[in-house]
Amino acid sequence: MAKEFKVSFNNNTITVAEDTTYKEVSDVFKDQFDYDIILCIANNSLVDLGDTIKKDCEVIFYDRSSLVGSSVYNRSARFILLLAVNNVLGDKAKLICHHSQDNGVYCTIEDAYINQDILDNIENEMYNIVSNDYRFEKIVVPRMDAIKFFKQNDEYDKVNVLKYISNTYINLYRLHHTIGYFYGKMAYSTKSINKFKLYFIKDNGFVMQLPDIFNPEVVLDYKHHEKVFDKFLEYTKWGRELNVKNAADLNKIVSSGHIEDLISLAEVYFNRELSSLAEKIDKANVKMVLIAGPSSSGKTTMAKRLAVHLKSLGYNPHSISIDDYFLDVNDRQKDKYGNYNFEGLDIVDVELFNKHMNKLLNNEGVLLPSFNFVTGRREYKDNWLKLGDNDIIIIEGLHALNDALTLTVLRDDKYKIYISPLTQINIDNHTHVHTSDVRKLRRIIRDKKSRGTSAEDTLKMWTNIQLGEVNNIFPYQDDVDSVINSALIYEIGVLKTYVEPLLFNVREDSMEYAESLRLINFLRNFLPIPADTIPSDSILREFVGGSSFD
Repeated sequence: MAKEFKVSFNNNTITVAEDTTYKEVSDVFKDQFDYDIILCIANNSLVDLGDTIKKDCEVIFYDRSSLVGSSVYNRSARFILLLAVNNVLGDKAKLICHHSQDNGVYCTIEDAYINQDILDNIENEMYNIVSNDYRFEKIVVPRMDAIKFFKQNDEYDKVNVLKYISNTYINLYRLHHTIGYFYGKMAYSTKSINKFKLYFIKDNGFVMQLPDIFNPEVVLDYKHHEKVFDKFLEYTKWGRELNVKNAADLNKIVSSGHIEDLISLAEVYFNRELSSLAEKIDKANVKMVLIAGPSSSGKTTMAKRLAVHLKSLGYNPHSISIDDYFLDVNDRQKDKYGNYNFEGLDIVDVELFNKHMNKLLNNEGVLLPSFNFVTGRREYKDNWLKLGDNDIIIIEGLHALNDALTLTVLRDDKYKIYISPLTQINIDNHTHVHTSDVRKLRRIIRDKKSRGTSAEDTLKMWTNIQLGEVNNIFPYQDDVDSVINSALIYEIGVLKTYVEPLLFNVREDSMEYAESLRLINFLRNFLPIPADTIPSDSILREFVGGSSFD
């Protein structure tokens, strides 16, 4: 008699035969989802939908509207793109996925010429692959066999990364006639990866635009952020000059004992950026510097270090926090659920802020407020400020780039700076490191150190954090005077030593468990780097501790 197993999902239990796949179970519950189910957790372990059920289990399913499901969608789309490029341009065409850009990934194709017409052919081939509904077939192989396979195919970017991981077996995937390794689970089949768009940029480069968790039903039109894009390319070029393009390159430096040299180079590079920025501000002849960027970009340390550089040019900088102009809690509007909004501009007393800024710019004295987060009210102490000839204001905060915050201040009187860790280093040619992942790791470490917040709670907040960025920061990144890249080429190895134990502490029955596993698996590609030799004024110290600015 065939064995039967009980499978529970969302307080529903069904009985299935032992050869039933998780995909067949997911089909039973698919009407509870808006999009195709592409990932499953069974008894707290990530499984492929094509795996068969071997015992009673409790399952959690994910579609592309979730963080972890979106990662699977992105990964699977890159494999479809790789197959399409090979089908259209031949196996010698070398696809490289460089970095996040808008809602997609910026890619180039080496050893081949492309334009928009050729890119349209590749996109059509991708949709042809989707319509054929090819399976992403998992192939479990010994790590050494995988290394041998990729050597035979001249994919040394993958060979070199596999040298540094300790897994005895790894999961490769076959898509039609192509075998790839993408460091994580794939969707069940190409049919589920049915929305994407390719946009030609220049110089054999293009962006594959994808749905995001806030717009999972559609691919938004690509918006080119020229200044951010150029900063990415600048840092990528510098990384190549150092021969540090991917995880394997960084691991080689760590294992050879030369990481201190790379840390010094990275810190000098960032210091040079700030020195150049201070000189640009000096030439702009402004009295107000505005700094904003997404969560965990290092805004606080950057603002303090910039102040030092401005002092060296003869300025007397004054920091003003937007938080000190928060409305009293009792004066704020609640949302439809009765909760206060802590992200929107409407919690700031914009009228008072503008009044004070204009007075300062007109050489009038102002009594600055400070916000008491315990009482939820603004307070006024003996904090007077009047700007002299060499004084300059530095304002850092969520809404700093939004002109609605400084509506009555002329644009020529403001110098706007957008800061973000625009990560250049990748895992291999087909797997880039998401900028948001680096910020997420930074935030987990800092939240634990400064607030005692668990990794689970930080991950739980992340979607709302991202939504605040989408609404309040990203729309203003193009109207800036300078973009500062706060990524440090070595930092993932340092972050790993701090964040990995915190991620392992996420409860197995938590909705954030799948995301913690994804981040743990991502970090396995990097060797740990001790923080001992990181300077006390490094932007990384804002997150791992030991900052001279604390």
